[in-house]
Order: sequence, then C-alpha cells, then structure tokens
Amino acid sequence: MQITRKTLLALPEPPPPPPSSPTPPAAKLPDHPAYQQIMAVFADMATPLRARAVCEAIDLEIKPSNVNNVRLKLKRLTDRGILIETEQGLFTQPRP
Repeated sequence: MQITRKTLLALPEPPPPPPSSPTPPAAKLPDHPAYQQIMAVFADMATPLRARAVCEAIDLEIKPSNVNNVRLKLKRLTDRGILIETEQGLFTQPRP
C-alpha cells in the first residue's frame, strides 16, 4: 500500500481542460457572388426552398445544369453549417 501511495503521489497532475467557448465561431460564407445571392434569397424567405425555387429567385434560367449547380452550392452551404436540409432537396436557414 505504501509503495502504491508513493507512486500515485509522484504522478504529475493532468493539465486542466481547455476553456470552452460559449458559441462556436460562425461558418464563413464562400467568397463567390453566387453564394451571396443565394443567402440573400434565404434572408428574404422564411420557408424552406428547393434548388429550382432558388434559381427562380435569383433569375437564373431554369435548365438542369443551373438547377444542379445551385443544388451543389446549397449542399456546400449545408456542409458548412450555414444552411440545413430539412428534407431531401429542401433547404432553409437553421433556427437559433
């Protein structure tokens, strides 16, 4: 018992845990102007939107390539935590 006690007392104290920040830093919006246009659409709308509706709101021609490009941008914004996908293909801003 005495040897165990001496061994335990000789061990160094573990370092204190790092201080946790109360709120995580906000995700950075990509610099491309298309992302800023998309976020402007979501700022004006309170309802979830699909890629096609976002295309219409930013006056893009409704072509499969444009809708797919906007969908990819919406997915990137979702991956960064700027938007959320409530259902498959339905995007909105997260609520605080």
